Amino acid sequence: MPDIWIYALASVVVVSLISLIGIVTLVINENRLKNTLHHSISFSAGALLGDAFIHLLPEAVGEFGFGLEISGFLIGGIIFSFIVEKFIRWRHHHEGHQENQPHPFAIMNLVGDAVHNFLDGLIIGASYIVSIPVGVATTLAVIFHEIPQEIGDFGVLVQGGMTRQRALAVNFLSALAAVAGAATIFMLGSIIENVSSFIVPFAAGMFIYIACSDLIPELHKEDDMKRSVIDFIAFILGIAVMVALLSVG
Repeated sequence: MPDIWIYALASVVVVSLISLIGIVTLVINENRLKNTLHHSISFSAGALLGDAFIHLLPEAVGEFGFGLEISGFLIGGIIFSFIVEKFIRWRHHHEGHQENQPHPFAIMNLVGDAVHNFLDGLIIGASYIVSIPVGVATTLAVIFHEIPQEIGDFGVLVQGGMTRQRALAVNFLSALAAVAGAATIFMLGSIIENVSSFIVPFAAGMFIYIACSDLIPELHKEDDMKRSVIDFIAFILGIAVMVALLSVG
């Protein structure tokens, strides 16, 4: 257990540090940044689906069997993600357009991001409880997803009236919620037996929803054939990384 704690803590700290990636917007050409982010979304979609179907679900089914409980928690993760996204979109529609009062939306974005990071911490912690290889795979999938998201969050905070320095600082503090999430899952693990039996398929459901509902639709907006081929290659590479990580164990 101490080794798992160390791995999980190191992983959520690295994930939290990704929040500082907004600083790259200061030195990278805007067009190049947009192209890089677009292809990283493809890679992220492949990594999330790969982690869900190659690591998380097989581990959950292998340990606890494939019954209605696993299916229920998987669907629960999808439903939960749907509700959270609906709420965020509703708030954005009602508050994000207010030019004279941008800060409430920036604060709401921070709160929403903190909840998201807390859940990432829960997922990473639960994955390490299953096994170290699964924890590493899930951490990488989260990192690949966080890179474009954190750059977007940084942009929202700056647009909301914050200086770049303050946006970086508060975004990092929000990201530290992942540490609290990992600590929570280990505390729950000492109280609730087989806590990973519902957290792991729940996490798989969240990853499937994010990849299929948020990321892949963005890729379909690309009409250029060359860029679409690159997107497809990046998508396959994301899955391939998750397959390659099977050899870690």
